[in-house]
Order: sequence, then structure tokens, then C-alpha cells
Amino acid sequence: MKAHIITIGDEILIGQIVDTNSAYISKALNAIGISVYQISSVQDDKAHILESFAFAKANSDIIIITGGLGPTKDDITKSTFCEFFEDQLVFNQEVFDHVTYLFKKYVKQPLLEANKTQALVPSKATILTNRFGTAPGMWMEKDGKVFVSMPGVPYEMKALMEEAVLPRLQEKFHLPYILHKTLLTYGMGESAIAERIEIFENELPKEIKLAYLPSLGRVRLRLSTMGAFKQEVDTAMAVQLQKLEVLVEDIFVGYEESGSLEMLIGQALVDRNKTLSIAESCTGGSIVQRFTANAGASRYLAGSTVTYATRSKTEVLGVDESLIKKHSVVSAEVAEAMAVQVKKIYNTDYAISTTGNAGPTKGDSDAAVGTVYIGIATPEGSTAHLFMMGNHRERVIGKTVNKALELLHEEILKN
Repeated sequence: MKAHIITIGDEILIGQIVDTNSAYISKALNAIGISVYQISSVQDDKAHILESFAFAKANSDIIIITGGLGPTKDDITKSTFCEFFEDQLVFNQEVFDHVTYLFKKYVKQPLLEANKTQALVPSKATILTNRFGTAPGMWMEKDGKVFVSMPGVPYEMKALMEEAVLPRLQEKFHLPYILHKTLLTYGMGESAIAERIEIFENELPKEIKLAYLPSLGRVRLRLSTMGAFKQEVDTAMAVQLQKLEVLVEDIFVGYEESGSLEMLIGQALVDRNKTLSIAESCTGGSIVQRFTANAGASRYLAGSTVTYATRSKTEVLGVDESLIKKHSVVSAEVAEAMAVQVKKIYNTDYAISTTGNAGPTKGDSDAAVGTVYIGIATPEGSTAHLFMMGNHRERVIGKTVNKALELLHEEILKN
């Protein structure tokens, strides 16, 4: 069973917004046994959309479309649907009542004529109620192929996928069982890992595929397989996972399916009834954002500071000014002091800090671009680590965040 995802909107093609919808939809479809054949982004142009619909219908079983369902003139998905399905727009009272309800409860303004047009839908469409917005989802079928159109607003689309689209697809099609298991590894490059597990990779059964997914100081190893029977697939995968875990034991931190590294750290802190605080300089808040992006972070994360300027390290964190003058703001001594001080301020069990020169020019230190120190304070003491992260600013920051999480995870697991 193959799917084609089509996103509609000039804003994607000119780079004004990032297409996160396709990534979410791909993952959701794969989880229920549907393989994604292709992802396309098309202009707000009827001819281009119709061409994409025809290609998708010829090559896939399920076509998922997002975008172009708003009340403005450039939202042409519904009218294009009608042309493709030889249909016409009709007034739908259920959709109109829903739009009226949303305006009365949340907008507190009279309905505009443009908003009323949201109730015009293709007559052949099955309407999927959009709880969070005025544009309804639409399900249509042609020659055994399923077309689903949803609004492009991510939280509206996700709710429709979870509440309406995925259950309908599972009910309509007999789907295979697809299984992905992704090992998270830190501290070793892709080529070094490939050399270490070469024999394992060569001996993998043909139905199990291995993919390397490198990213700034970490590599994800994904094993993928599929089959008709869940128990058989799970058993075959478990055998290979056991072999692979032994080979990468020293760099393996967990499975992506169990959550990101920051989620694993958070769970480890909760399990141990421990807390964390963070002091960031060169990473500018990127570390704490990784934690707060996950619900429930307040159970273990007490707080953080972004002491970017040298002055803030002394005035906010209380780092000794003489320490900075003697060793420089980018130094092991300052990184360690930042971790110790933020741990004290927030009264936590663990603390982590970053100070460095991400570039492209030098700041308040003569340290070379890419020089980074990561400080860690634990119940047993404190230390700092030096790393050379390269000369590309975004890469320096990303690698520093990942390395800080790796070091923190190691420290927590010691206790």
C-alpha cells in the first residue's frame, strides 16, 4: 500500500515556511503499515495541482493533501477537487454550523462572507470535522484510490489525522505490519560505526534493512522490516537488535522510539527523583529548549539562565570576575564555575553549562572559533570538558548541544 503526500502553497516553495506536515504524515502512515511513495509540494495553481493529482493517482493508492482550504481567493483546493472528480460545490449545513459555533465561541465577531464559503464542499466528499478550525477535511474516492484533503495548519491537520484519517484507512485497507527500531548512538562517527558493524550488516536477512542517520556528533542506526504477521516481524527484529546492541554497547544510549535523548535524560532524573538546572552561553538557550519542548519537563527541570555576555556571568550567575580575567570567559574554569553557580541558584542535583566561541568572529575571548567548554556539576563534584567543534556557527552550536546532553546522560547513569 503506497501513499503520495501533496502539500499545496507558494509559501512552502519560496521557503517562507518549513513543511513539517509531510514529515508528520509520513511517520503516521508508516506506523499503520502504509509506505510513502512520494512527497510533492505544488504551487497555488489549478493546473499544477491537477497534474499532481493525476500523477499521484497513477502511482499510489492513497493521496494525502494539505493546504489551500482557507477562505481566501488563493485557496483553491476545493474547486480543484471538484474539477478532478467532475463534481460541484454544495452547501453543507453541518460545516456551516461548526464554523458559526467557532466564531461565536472564540472569534466574537460576525461571520464574514468569505468565512461562510467554508461550508461549500464537493458533493461527493465525506466531510471530516475539523475540531480546531473552520476548514473541514474531505475524503473522496476514485477508481479505488483514496484522496484525503486537510487544512495546512499543523495542529488542525494532526487532529484530523489521528481522529479521522488513520482510523478510516485502517478500516478500509488490509495493511502490513511495518517495524522500525532506531538505536541512538553518541560519540562515534558514521564511518567508524560502519566499519565496526560491517560483518553484522553483511549478514542481515534480506527483509531487514539498515540505515545510517548521522547528525552533529550522533548517529542513529535504523533497522526496518515489514511482514504480514506482527509476532514473526517482532521476533526477527529482536534477534538482530540483540546482535547490534552488543556491537555498539559503549556508544548506545537508547531507542528513538522510546524518546529523544533529552526525554531519556528527563525520565532518568524523574526515576531517581533528581533535578536539573542549566546555564548557557554559546548555545543561547538551545539546550533548555530541547527539554521544555517535551511535556512534563517541570518535574525535573528547575530553571535555566542564558548568560550570553561576560557581564551576565558575573552579575547573574555570580562567577568570580577574577576567574574570568585570569582564564578568559571561554575556559574550563569558567564553564565549571557556571555549572556550580547555576546548581546553587536553583538548588538542583545536576547542572550543565556551556561557554565557547561559535563564530564567525571572536567575542570576549581570544579562543579560536569552535572552541567550546561544557561544565557539569553533580552531587559528587564538578568538572569541565574541552571540545573543538569546527568553524561553522550552526554546526558548533548543534554539536555542543548534543555533546552536552551526551555527557549529562552519562553522569546521571553513573548513579
